[in-house]
Amino acid sequence: MGALSLPILALAISPVRAAAILLPILIVQDVVGVWAFRRQWDGHVLGWMLPGSVIGIALGWFFAAQVSESAVLGVVGAISILFGAYRLWVDRRGAIAAPARSPGWVGTLLGIASGFTSQIAHAGQPPFQIWVMPKRLERDVLVGTTAIFFAVTNWMKVPAYWALGQFSRENLMTAATLLPVAIASTLGGVWLVRRVSPTRFYTAIYVLMILVGVKLVWDGVA
Repeated sequence: MGALSLPILALAISPVRAAAILLPILIVQDVVGVWAFRRQWDGHVLGWMLPGSVIGIALGWFFAAQVSESAVLGVVGAISILFGAYRLWVDRRGAIAAPARSPGWVGTLLGIASGFTSQIAHAGQPPFQIWVMPKRLERDVLVGTTAIFFAVTNWMKVPAYWALGQFSRENLMTAATLLPVAIASTLGGVWLVRRVSPTRFYTAIYVLMILVGVKLVWDGVA
């Protein structure tokens, strides 16, 4: 949800505020995935990637604290474009992947990238997938590992957004208001996927991400 919702929200409000509003919603959504797969996860992946994620989150916080809002807007747009383009490429059987037996420090570096893009735009999936997907984990272990990694990452982002002064009463109330909308949109997405070709559905989502990203980059530069 966050990878698409944040760029759209950033069209109307500050990208840092938009990310802070979405974070509590993502944390609530994480609960279901972690509970369902709490016994199926890969400790090797989490052990190497989570320390990197901490560093990436800290870098993302420092970046957002030091640069102008327009610069953050441009970076959110660029991440949205790259995320959408990457997913379109993967769906056409292309992929950037680390070797299946790459050393753990590669996972830590990609964890840094995942933490940074997650902190800035809630879009940490591509760096995570580059290291993890080639390992061909069993399905439930992959889902559980992914759920735990991003649940922990989202909780680690809380102090960063707190330090940025984004957990105001207004933002938290907005997040609470949007939570039912997020649940309804998720159910609506399930309904739509069952009636529309999944390929067309996700292609439309990723194309929309790219278009919104271009608009954000344009606004950031302008």
